Amino acid sequence: MLFALIYLLLRRVVRAIAGSSSETSTEVELVILRHQLMVLKCQVGRPRLRRRDRLFMAAISGVLPRGRWSSFLVTPQTLLRWHRELVRHKWTYRRRSVGGRPPIPDEVRELILRMGRENPRWGCLRMRGELAKLGIRVSAIKIRTLLRASGLGPAPRRDGPTWSEFLRSQAHGILALDFLTVETVLLRTLYVLFAIHVRSRRVHIVGVTKNPDSAWVTQQAHNLAVGERLRGIRFVIRDRDSKFSGPFDEVFRSEGVRIVRTPIRAPRANAFAERWVRTVRVECLDRMLLLGRRHAEQVLRACAAHYNEARPHRGLDLRTPRRRPHPPPRPADGARVRRHDVLGVASSMSTNLLLEARSGVSVPFRQRRRLHHTRLVLEQDP
Repeated sequence: MLFALIYLLLRRVVRAIAGSSSETSTEVELVILRHQLMVLKCQVGRPRLRRRDRLFMAAISGVLPRGRWSSFLVTPQTLLRWHRELVRHKWTYRRRSVGGRPPIPDEVRELILRMGRENPRWGCLRMRGELAKLGIRVSAIKIRTLLRASGLGPAPRRDGPTWSEFLRSQAHGILALDFLTVETVLLRTLYVLFAIHVRSRRVHIVGVTKNPDSAWVTQQAHNLAVGERLRGIRFVIRDRDSKFSGPFDEVFRSEGVRIVRTPIRAPRANAFAERWVRTVRVECLDRMLLLGRRHAEQVLRACAAHYNEARPHRGLDLRTPRRRPHPPPRPADGARVRRHDVLGVASSMSTNLLLEARSGVSVPFRQRRRLHHTRLVLEQDP
């Protein structure tokens, strides 16, 4: 009832003010349109204007006073920016080429980029000289422009080899050393010094002790040098453990070997040694109880021998560290698999599977998992 009364009063007031002239009708129509526009602004999000809409609004804003610009959907700053863009496009034109050097062929461009990637220490003048030997004339400024456009910086600060590429190229002369701790049955800590050749992945157990002092570590370094295990070795990678003393490093320096110390708390810098530590723990030490130093040394040397001679390695394309001749093709019939125990374990999965194939009796799965170190040899029955 209240809203109806307010509506009647508002209607009579509007009729008294407006009258019946045509100009008043036009103004009332504008008021209605503005009110509808305000309602749409409250309900609809920001509209996406086309280029011709921007052109029309920017042009018509010149005849409308700035105080009335609130009727636009955009701010005055936007209208001024659109106008500046129109002026800028008005005074721009395409520049015609007046001559100059011809463009470089695509083959030469690819050759320049290839030389920059494969020879990171070559400068622009060096590359220009190499191209001149091939009968290609290119300025050093053009070479530098192409290299920068392709993300190749100036020599010699271009991207060098990665750690994997560096180690792969120098692996034949790198020996990694590290310590491995072992706990016995009586919870006595033993320290195992081992070395691994990065290229061949061969592991050598240098020694086992419970007191790795400077004299013992130095003596193990002498044993490596006397045993000719440093032949062809140029770098020795080790961590910053205090057990590696000064006399230990001096033994290697006397053999012409450079000591490379890894950064602090960076085990990945000596990743090959750390990976072997995990392998020997998972496959051997975590499954056995060690009685003492001699027992630990015997087990670790047997494990290292199995690792070097019979265990496939992913980094060597599933080949063993000690290269072996390719096995003969497996015969179709009359062949059997024979097992060789490495650490005196009683049974293995291969043997169980062989028993199942011959007798047809199923072997429990828990019994299959008892063995972890075996060597399989393929034999043919006579």
